[in-house]
Amino acid sequence: MRSPAEARVDLDAIAHNIALLRERAGGAAVMAMVKAEAYGHGLAPAARAALAGGATWLGVAKVAEALRLRAEGVAGVPILVCIGVPGEPYGELIAQDVDVTAGSAVLLAEVAAAARAAGRPARVHLKADTGMSRGGAGPADWPALVDAALAAEAEGTVRVAGIMSHLACADEPEHPANDAQHKVFTELLAHAERAGLRPEVRHLANSAAILTRPDAHYDLVRPGIATYGLTPVPQIGGFGLRPAMTLAAETALVKRVPAGSGVSYGHTYTTEAETTLAVVPAGYGDGVPRHGSNLLEVLAGGRRRRIAGRVCMDQFVIDLGDDRLAAGEEVLLFGPGDRGEPTAQDWADALGTISYEVVTRIGPRVPRVYTGRLAAAERGEGNGDGRQA
Repeated sequence: MRSPAEARVDLDAIAHNIALLRERAGGAAVMAMVKAEAYGHGLAPAARAALAGGATWLGVAKVAEALRLRAEGVAGVPILVCIGVPGEPYGELIAQDVDVTAGSAVLLAEVAAAARAAGRPARVHLKADTGMSRGGAGPADWPALVDAALAAEAEGTVRVAGIMSHLACADEPEHPANDAQHKVFTELLAHAERAGLRPEVRHLANSAAILTRPDAHYDLVRPGIATYGLTPVPQIGGFGLRPAMTLAAETALVKRVPAGSGVSYGHTYTTEAETTLAVVPAGYGDGVPRHGSNLLEVLAGGRRRRIAGRVCMDQFVIDLGDDRLAAGEEVLLFGPGDRGEPTAQDWADALGTISYEVVTRIGPRVPRVYTGRLAAAERGEGNGDGRQA
């Protein structure tokens, strides 16, 4: 069914970004993070595009994401569930060859019990809290987690596939926490190795650290937002990344109104002169932030226009002045910026947030339309102009 708003996702851009990040990572393997519906881009299509670009691992946050990837045919590649939660169906994850994360001896024991029942070992990544005070075992609890992992390996219920941590301030390259966390990570790694653990991979670097901290690459890197072409450190640059998503809509109605007309809920915008308004059928129910009212810009009729009045659940209004625009013409909300449209970073700057939030909040009723050579190849076509909801 046709939709008046759509998110166009260039799968070739995702592959390009992974290839670029793989080069930046030197000899480290690449785990493409496809959590949160691949940051709003579409879970399985984005995962396959990342693999085509040279990723050899996939990372997700939730169990359901990993199982869905397997159900949609993503096989033969390691998938890591990065958040460990008690009570998850660990037996099913083990059966589907999905790696899991454990940041405590208690959770590791639960995973080991599931492996015992399944009759095969679980592949586990031990998570260290090196200073983010979020998930993982801190220095005081690390020895107990390492001892529990050694016992589970001896029993044959667990294979320690990785040791990992996460940087809190990598998007601020000069922040002293980066060096402090890295130091703690090396110390906890050394303790684990002295105790006898031999993980397959050690991993610490997210998108920002891949681009700015080559000393943190270790055996595996975990690009998230950079996979989708958005820089995690906009104050430094774009690094040659290509934004993959373009959010577009068609105008629903164009009409002339007199001076003094209040626009949208609350009349927070009033026309100063006779003018032309256009209604765009996308709103906060689709992921256009309501707090972008009277603030965010879009591209319409070859020019940037600011949203006029409050963003509604299903639509917003723009003021065209005396310019002409017909109902059904395209409006670009954000995209790569190569046609003059705002970028997701532009929206983030205007909203006082990060580009991650802009793309991940685009809702499920906005169809994803996949473009590029990889999209065409998935459909068995010879060009990149086909569409896939």
